[in-house]
Amino acid sequence: MEIESLLAQYSPLLKKYWLPLALFLLGLMFFIYGLISFLGTSTNPENITFKAGSEASSSSATIWADIEGAVVAPGVYKLTANSITQDLLVAAQGLSADADRDWISKNLNLAAKLSDGAKIYIPKAEETAGQTANSISNSQGQININAASSDELDSLPGIGPATASKIIGNRPYSKIEDLLDKGAVSSKVFEQIKDKISTF
Repeated sequence: MEIESLLAQYSPLLKKYWLPLALFLLGLMFFIYGLISFLGTSTNPENITFKAGSEASSSSATIWADIEGAVVAPGVYKLTANSITQDLLVAAQGLSADADRDWISKNLNLAAKLSDGAKIYIPKAEETAGQTANSISNSQGQININAASSDELDSLPGIGPATASKIIGNRPYSKIEDLLDKGAVSSKVFEQIKDKISTF
């Protein structure tokens, strides 16, 4: 009975204002639908884009490098992608007291950019003491391109003083192919010396 009385009471008003009321309700529905659609499309792509970007940058932003020998804390370190030899030395807490600083100043390029998987060995003073010309070689008689002097490198076929200086300036090398990658020698010269050189 109450519903009937309410309908009877407001019936004249509904008949008089039915068009504005209908338009208001229709507009309200469109507004709510539009708001839900806008919020749904504006949040999801943003999240997806952000996650993809963070994953891509994190995978390519670091390298691993190994440093051994006369340093305070030898080991493998995670560095930023553009790190140089000096950054690796800093990560290893610097040179130990028995490091051969004279050898380092002559043979190690602290500004050389490190590649992923690079290895550097810092000799002690006692290891290099008494070395003479042509003594920087391994058991197979190969010359160590990370340690050899300019004269020793000059003894290799196709290597002159300028190329020897370029080899020294691009140290360290984690593999002999780094000579090509760093532009220290041409492919022709590399073919002549690849069996005569090593990185350790």
